[in-house]
Amino acid sequence: MDYRKKFIVPPGKKLRLADTDPADTRDQKSEADSADLIERYRQKLADMQTLLYAEGKRALLIVLQAMDAGGKDGTISHVMRAMNPQGVSVSRFEAPTPEEQAHDFLWRVHMRVPRRSQVGVFNRSHYEDVLITRVHKEIDADTCKARYEQIRDFEAELFDSGTHILKFFLHISEEEQLARFAQRLEDPHRNWKISEADYTERAFWDDYMDAYQDALSATSTRDAPWFVIPSNHKWFRNLAISQIVGDTLEDLGMKYPKPHVDLDKIRHDYHAAVAEADGKKKRKG
Repeated sequence: MDYRKKFIVPPGKKLRLADTDPADTRDQKSEADSADLIERYRQKLADMQTLLYAEGKRALLIVLQAMDAGGKDGTISHVMRAMNPQGVSVSRFEAPTPEEQAHDFLWRVHMRVPRRSQVGVFNRSHYEDVLITRVHKEIDADTCKARYEQIRDFEAELFDSGTHILKFFLHISEEEQLARFAQRLEDPHRNWKISEADYTERAFWDDYMDAYQDALSATSTRDAPWFVIPSNHKWFRNLAISQIVGDTLEDLGMKYPKPHVDLDKIRHDYHAAVAEADGKKKRKG
């Protein structure tokens, strides 16, 4: 099954998050039954990243958005670790600093876009400025719509410059979020993740869903699509994202560059070195 077709937010169409079941696993029955498929796509990610690096002509930007406890950190840990960390950068966007607030809202984002040959992951992103700011009425409706247009233009510019963009909304249910909060309370190794905002923000759940629906509908384009990933089941979330990223990279038709050295000469020198080493070994023997 091609999860790109199943989970994409069609450009120009209004999204209804209620139409996506956060617990959906489509054609997969269980994590155990999907283990081979998960590993196959992990290997594809590794292969495609190597090719992206070797070709050196383009970059990949992966945007992760979700409600609190939605699984952004888990996605980075379980999906991106298939790639060579030397070629991956992760940027986390917290509340803007005074320096960042003194510039336009995209300023801090542009500086963290991956360079060619690299994969960049945004843990939260420029979309916070049309989500949390909207929900808490820090911007009005006209400003929000203007930012949608600025985001579309920004992402189009990145695409035209060789940066391919994949955006994922990790969709969990209210009940699943509460269950994950409980795990943070009970597990000493997760206590550090707890914040007071975890629970206060739950009061705005419906407002956030409305904000996400509008933002994803307004900014899912052919060159920078959004995908709504059912994420109650972490293993399925990882599988779906791995497939979408791996297949998208494969479809770019990337090629390894031609060598910049004379391979015949290098082979001749290699065989000569081997022969010399063998000769020395025999003489010593």
